[in-house]
Amino acid sequence: MSWLQLYLDCVVFAFGAVIGSFLNVCVHRMPLEQSIVTPPSHCPHCSQPIRWVDNIPLVSYLALRGRCRHCGARITPRYYLVELLTAVLFLLMWLKLTEWDHPPVHGIYFLKGPIYWMVIAGLIVATFIDFEHMIIPNEITLGGIVVGFICSVLVPPLQHTQSHAVAALLSFIGTLTGALVLIAIAKFGKLLFGRLRIPLPPGTTITIADRKLRLPAEEIVWPQLFFRSSDKVRFEAASIRFADKEFQDATVIVREDSIAVNGAKYPLPDVGAIEAVVNEIVIPREAMGFGDVKLLAAIGAFLGWQATVFSVFLSSVVGSIVGLVLIALRKRDLQGHIPYGPYIALGAIIWLFAQDPLLAIMAAYIGNVKDILTLIFKRG
Repeated sequence: MSWLQLYLDCVVFAFGAVIGSFLNVCVHRMPLEQSIVTPPSHCPHCSQPIRWVDNIPLVSYLALRGRCRHCGARITPRYYLVELLTAVLFLLMWLKLTEWDHPPVHGIYFLKGPIYWMVIAGLIVATFIDFEHMIIPNEITLGGIVVGFICSVLVPPLQHTQSHAVAALLSFIGTLTGALVLIAIAKFGKLLFGRLRIPLPPGTTITIADRKLRLPAEEIVWPQLFFRSSDKVRFEAASIRFADKEFQDATVIVREDSIAVNGAKYPLPDVGAIEAVVNEIVIPREAMGFGDVKLLAAIGAFLGWQATVFSVFLSSVVGSIVGLVLIALRKRDLQGHIPYGPYIALGAIIWLFAQDPLLAIMAAYIGNVKDILTLIFKRG
């Protein structure tokens, strides 16, 4: 390895860490619908601006031992993890394109590198926001669909072609495939799972406020409850209070924008906080959220339909393994708190690094299936 190559590798690693620092801002602010540009970086606890010397990626967190210089509050290790993960993945992609690929990429193919970095950054932001808030912002998913289509048209090798028109078509097919596959899974999951009954200790008080359902042991936000217009939360309340109204022994149905008590309907924005005493609550349960559908569609826009199929397959396998491990550890209740988006992101990242052998495997498998079908129909 030449000194120049080693120097460039270090530059790429440092660049990835800097991008990771910015991604932390996105992870923190986007779910809160705050600007990712202003104000400058500040402590999330005391709001004091962070000096440049305390904002050096990877270094400052260790130097300050994970605490704010001003208030001493502990800073979540997620900040360091995101910076390190981004730096490592950026470096690995750089090494893949410049050293591991034979021959190394050149010309327009080299433009895949910055685009792959952008995909990696988007997947990291989506993953950590989904972990913390169980949502994936539209800026990542819908924005990814648009940007993915544009990048595919401008850089056709992203879709393994030299034609701009063919790349546009393949990007569109990838988007459509990603969306339709997960929508089909979500519909099938709805038929299988439908509703989830949550038994509660007798006389439990629950609250509904700020588009959140608060149970004794958890808080469920609206996007997790309402995937389609027909979804509803149902419970029998020994008592329920909101605004200036109070009811006893009431049948309650909560929809995304309304609440019905014994058949009388009230708009949720008009009733304020709701407090009810219940013994059981029934909530809608989905195989996945619509954010996952849009995320997979964005992956398809950048990487094609094969990437979406692989991501769904791998995410299903990994999700099943995680579920079995949690059951073995008697942590089954944690399954509902692990979002599906990070599994999809993992599949997409693996595809980025191993798409050539994976494409060859998929092509061989499809060829074998075609041969079998041809033989069957010939015999018929």
